[in-house]
Order: sequence, then C-alpha cells, then structure tokens
Amino acid sequence: MSSRERIVGSALSLFAQQGITATTTKQIAEQADVNEVTLFRQFGSKQGLLLAVLKEAPILEKMQVALASISGANDPLAAYGASGLDLLGRVPELVRSLIGEAGQSPPENLQALGQAARQANQQTVAYLLGAQIQFSPGLSVEAAASLLNTLILGRAVIESTSQGNQDSGLWQSREDFLAAGNALFLAAEEGLAAPNTSEHQDKTAVVVADLPVDMVRSLFQKARRLGAQEYALVYVLFGAGLRVNEVAGLLRSQSLSSKNQHLLTITGASPRQVPLNRWILGNRYGTYSKNPLTQWLKSRQDDQLAVFIDPAGQPLGEAGIIALWKAITAENEAEIITYIGSPATPFHARQTWCIELLIKGISLEHLSILSGMSLPELDAYARRAKEKAALEQALAIDQKNT
Repeated sequence: MSSRERIVGSALSLFAQQGITATTTKQIAEQADVNEVTLFRQFGSKQGLLLAVLKEAPILEKMQVALASISGANDPLAAYGASGLDLLGRVPELVRSLIGEAGQSPPENLQALGQAARQANQQTVAYLLGAQIQFSPGLSVEAAASLLNTLILGRAVIESTSQGNQDSGLWQSREDFLAAGNALFLAAEEGLAAPNTSEHQDKTAVVVADLPVDMVRSLFQKARRLGAQEYALVYVLFGAGLRVNEVAGLLRSQSLSSKNQHLLTITGASPRQVPLNRWILGNRYGTYSKNPLTQWLKSRQDDQLAVFIDPAGQPLGEAGIIALWKAITAENEAEIITYIGSPATPFHARQTWCIELLIKGISLEHLSILSGMSLPELDAYARRAKEKAALEQALAIDQKNT
C-alpha cells in the first residue's frame, strides 16, 4: 500500500471516529506511519486531504457490497433503509462533520461531496430497479431514490446527535422509522394495485431477472480472456449459484472434486453442499476434475487458504468480488443489462442458476436445500420458470406456422 493510500485510509478512519475538526494532521500522519511533511506535500492541507477522502476512499464500494448482500430481500425498502443506516452508523462523527461544517468547506469539497451523493443515488436507482418497486406515476425512480436517501440521511443525523437517547421527539426507534418509510412509499403502490391482496403481494415480491444464454456465454468468454481467476469466478457464480459473501468466504479445502462430482461446501448462515455444474445453459465448461475453478487453484503458487485473492495474496472479500465482477462486465456495458432494465450483478447469476435447475426438473424442495432459500422465497422463481416454459412453447408454435 502506498503512502497516499495509507494517509487517505487513516484520515477516513479518524474522521469517522472523532470528526473532521477534532482530527489533526499530526494524528493522521502518525496513524499512516508517515511524516507530517509528507502529508502536506501530497495534499496541501487538511481540507485537501478531506477532498481526497471524498474522491478516493472506498465508500461507494462498501455501499455496493451492502446492496449486493440485500438483493432479493422480501422487503426491499426496509432492507435498504436498515442497510443505509448501518453504513452511516459506522461513521457518525464523519456524518455530523460533513453536514455541520459544510458552510466552512471550500467549493471543490462541496462539489466532491455532491458527486459522491449522485453516485450513491445511481446505485440506489439500480437497486430499486432490480427490486421493481412500483411508485406513483408522478414519482420517477430517480426521485424516489433521492427522497429515500434524504430520509435515511436525516435519520442518521438524528441518531448520531441523540447518542442513544430514544426520546428524539420523532420516532421512538429505528424500527418505527423504517416501518413509517415503508408505509410512505408503499402507500403509492397500494393506490395503484388492485384490491386483490395476492396481486399486491405479487408486486412487492422479488423480481427474478435471469440472464439469457448469449449474455452468459459472452461473460464466460470475457472472463476467460481476462484471466484464470476471473474465469473461475464466473464459473462458480453461474455453476453453483452462491451469494457474494459465500464466494468471498470460500476456501480451497471446501472445493471437493473427483471424477464423478465437484462439490462446494458452504459454511455460515446457510451451511450446505452445492454441486458445481459442468453444463451451464447448454455449454460445457470442462469436467468435474478439470474446469475453470480447479485450473485456477492448480495454477496458484501461494499458501493462502481462500479461493479468490487480491494481488497481494490476501482474501478478496466481498468488495473485491464485486470489483472483479464489474471488471468482467465493464466491456460492452450496455449489453450487460437484465430484461427489467437493471445492470447485471452476481445476484442475477444466482437467479439464472436457480431458473436453469428448475427448468431441468429439480423440485422446489431440493432447490431450497441447495440454495439456502425458503420455499416461500422460491415462489417467484417457480413462476419465472413457468413463464419461460410458456414463452418457449408460444415461440415454438409461432415458428411452426412459418
């Protein structure tokens, strides 16, 4: 890690712990293990360093990891609100400082803060599109994202200033706030929905956006060109349907391959074994004993236990998995869009895996065991599999008559 990266990381850590004003450049330099002169030479002043923190610190990457972890939540608005409050709650002093001292900040810092807010809002838009929440006709998804983030930021400021005092004069608890926010947004949905309760539930359910064959094949080809690890990652995502955190936590010893099968042992919240498929959407990727994952592990010369690693040989982590996926999908980004209009994510690879298994005949009970999802969570997947079968039959009839 370069001295600049250490300084920016230390500044973010100290700003988060004690605020911007209370943090001195001397403290930052000491934590970064550099001379204070080096800090001023690279950043000019504490305000210049704050500008670098706003532009370079991996805040947005952490947000993307958090969004990936809640993709497919049964209550997407409440999940987003809780996730946003958790992220901001980790840096209460920084939140207070950025807002309370905004009037003293130079224009370039305010511009950087505005740019970060816009980028965060874009990630929120992508999340809301993926959840396919229906807002009132006069409220665009972009406006809904801005409103949602404004509410969350306001609540975070209240939490950071009340310092645990429940009598804030507004909501008694975070749960009350999330319930009120959910009711506010879903009230518009209920106004659009038919009186039938089941129909309303369908609208708030998870939207399954599996990826088409050609797109998946293109991702495999791009990953193979980029490198063995990228190829292995795409293979694991589409071949075993793992969550991002499960991929990040996968160890070499948990990949068990033989002549007749390749199993991945998953630990954590949903412990289970998952077969790693050779055939993915009609294309075969090696054998059980020789495939993109086994080839990647065989090429390794290090002693690191993790399957996926960064350039320094350390476990890649969830943020690294997301970054690697983004690198794979970066080329021809306009083509890597789901049929509902949202950017393709590792969660959509998991959805694609589920749909393929259902179409091939696996029962919902067995898919529940392999995926770690409950049967009610799989209802949307069963419907999507039937929808695809109906589309295929309708297309076959149409082509038969030509």
